[in-house]
Amino acid sequence: MLNKLFGRSQTKTDTNSSPDKKNCQIRPMTLDDIPTIVAIEEASFPNPWSQASFVSELRDNYLARYYCLEVEGKIIGYMGLWIIMGEAHITNIAIWPGYRGQGWGEYLLKNVMQQMSSVGVLRITLEVRVSNTPAQNLYRKLGFKPAGIRKRYYTDNQEDAIIMWASL
Repeated sequence: MLNKLFGRSQTKTDTNSSPDKKNCQIRPMTLDDIPTIVAIEEASFPNPWSQASFVSELRDNYLARYYCLEVEGKIIGYMGLWIIMGEAHITNIAIWPGYRGQGWGEYLLKNVMQQMSSVGVLRITLEVRVSNTPAQNLYRKLGFKPAGIRKRYYTDNQEDAIIMWASL
């Protein structure tokens, strides 16, 4: 199980589960992907992670797993998580602005959740801004439930975060 859980092998996802998601794959992120990932990050968040942060995650953090969502060979989104003792903590998830609202975030999250379940992860958690109701609605749709509040969690505006958990 540890080889599965901590392995970095490339896997294609089942694109048949969502007929409108043809010609796409979810694969492990590589160092070569980081410039594109940073561009998505900068287009998505007020306090984006730096290139150095992503490099450190990929090179040094053995708990980290980062995935790219590609459509017709173009990276349109990514997701990161840490796996700790049978639980996963989502660090970030983002989709290029031009691809938002088309179900890509749901597709990415759902497939990574299924993959985590298949390697023995039992629960998954994340934090989401109190003001980000579209993301909250997506997470609820995929089984996440609010479990608490982190006061002034976001440093750009001191906004609270909702802690959400889902069983896999």
